[in-house]
Amino acid sequence: MSATPPDAIVLYGPPAAGKDTVTAALAAMDGRYVHFDRLKAGNGRNAGYRRTSAGHLAQLHNRHLIVYTNERYGNIYAIDSPRLDEIITVGQVPVVHLGQVAGIRALRTGYPARWLTVLLWCPREVTRARLRERGSSDLDERLRVWDETQADLATAEPDTFSMVLRTDWRTPPATAHLIHQVLTGESAGAPPLRDPIA
Repeated sequence: MSATPPDAIVLYGPPAAGKDTVTAALAAMDGRYVHFDRLKAGNGRNAGYRRTSAGHLAQLHNRHLIVYTNERYGNIYAIDSPRLDEIITVGQVPVVHLGQVAGIRALRTGYPARWLTVLLWCPREVTRARLRERGSSDLDERLRVWDETQADLATAEPDTFSMVLRTDWRTPPATAHLIHQVLTGESAGAPPLRDPIA
């Protein structure tokens, strides 16, 4: 009998949907939850990423150590199996942030874990307001990514997301608690929440 696969989480959603704040709330609730710091080749913010070069990413890809890559905001982002291994080996739960359905497919087929996939959603006007509150200097570009994320959702199979949670309806700690309940089985018998996003 094979061993039970480790737990891992994907938080999928448009800009300002709450991926960072929900991850912080998960980590505050239970120290096993760890933000997966993707590899990043390019410019912009460093927080939450491991800086690398396009050449290094190509080397990792050639060694079959890259599970998924995508380009956005003029940068290349990558999810690598060694970092996932490192987190899981010490008994922690990686929380991966994604904005592409293709990335979820890649993780499900390319890395052996029990993936809990959560769609965090907020309307476009909420994204706009949150970005303005943050003082984002690239508001138009991030709203364009919101539009791209909405279009990307149209490519998702019905079973892509285990949960759909509106972050404009509940606080980050409340959202994190719902995710934690499903992952740990505390909500066994109750169907995972699927908030409407229309």
